[in-house]
Amino acid sequence: MRGLRHLSLASVAMVWGRVPCRLNSRGGRPPAPLGARILTNSEDIFQHNMWDHVKWSEEEKEKARQKADDNSSLRIPLEEQGKYDVDACKYWDSFYEMHQDKFFKDRKWLFLEFPELLPLGPESSATEERQCGLRATCPEPGVSGRDTEMGKQRQHAPSHQHIDPLTSDCQQSCNQDGRDTAEAARQTSSFPGEHATFRILEVGCGAGNSVYPIVSSIKGTGAFLYCCDFSPRAVQLVKDHPNYDQSVCHAFVQDVCDEVGYFPFPPLSLDVILLVFVLSSIHPKRVQGVVTRLSQFLKPGGIFLFRDYGRYDLSQLRFKKGRCLSENFYSRGDGTCVYFFTKDEVHHLFSNAGLEEIQNLEDRRLQVNRGKKVVMHRVWMQSKFKKPQPLAPPS
Repeated sequence: MRGLRHLSLASVAMVWGRVPCRLNSRGGRPPAPLGARILTNSEDIFQHNMWDHVKWSEEEKEKARQKADDNSSLRIPLEEQGKYDVDACKYWDSFYEMHQDKFFKDRKWLFLEFPELLPLGPESSATEERQCGLRATCPEPGVSGRDTEMGKQRQHAPSHQHIDPLTSDCQQSCNQDGRDTAEAARQTSSFPGEHATFRILEVGCGAGNSVYPIVSSIKGTGAFLYCCDFSPRAVQLVKDHPNYDQSVCHAFVQDVCDEVGYFPFPPLSLDVILLVFVLSSIHPKRVQGVVTRLSQFLKPGGIFLFRDYGRYDLSQLRFKKGRCLSENFYSRGDGTCVYFFTKDEVHHLFSNAGLEEIQNLEDRRLQVNRGKKVVMHRVWMQSKFKKPQPLAPPS
């Protein structure tokens, strides 16, 4: 495996073309998306831990395809796949019981990736048309034994088409909690965050590593954050955090694969939906339904912010035979699942839900272990899709 990921130094580091900067008043944005640390001299490869905008050689692409074909040639038997649905909530809760909120660092880089998370201010409508946000170089998790960012996968259970996802006690509890929250809102003709001028939903919040950077940034702005997770234990960790503030945040348990799920806010009420390393944990046959249902809660002009695993990322190529569930969809040793997207798949996923593409990028990087002199390919997808304004009636 290590031999596959070592690079020919002569083949690394070609610069992508630049794209225009954001044209709004935020200022300070870099001149290129997805980082600006470009390797132009192969002798400098071990000077930093990460290099941006890396182009693969045809040889490297072919090796990656061969490795993925090889590790998916032996699949988990169909009759054994059901446990990854029925016991999904137990897998998530076991993870959070073991690690609590100590496993991941807070994502303080979110606003460089996604400045749309901040309201534009009183002089502008929160859902006005936005151009693609640009980012500075930000730290991404390393790979040690298992990909540390894969923990975001533990914030939504995998769901398979041939299994009833509501069969386990944990999942039934999840759905009941959501119904109770929604019913309480209906009985009072109100809902959490009803007076906010800007509303965000994070799907798959886990222990709150995106929640608290957002909460600390939106206080006093009139914004409100909703955050949900499949795991009741994860949501309780969010609520037990000393910075949890019900005046700006509402955490709730929700399985977004539930086709009759209840949410504590009405349709057409959200400005932003944040999906960071969560859709990849859902069975690929279910993902389209999830995005389509969530889009109903966006206001016209509202935006999806998406970041997830890309095809042939190091973490895909590290899987051993016998862990594959279906094409490019795998189960880890702890029972959590992960899918690896392509740029075209992401485009069709959101476009089929009636959304307009603002940004859809393949983030290819070199992750460097300078101590061991090992170089690894990482691939992530980063995308932004907007809900269009309704057509004006003919005059």
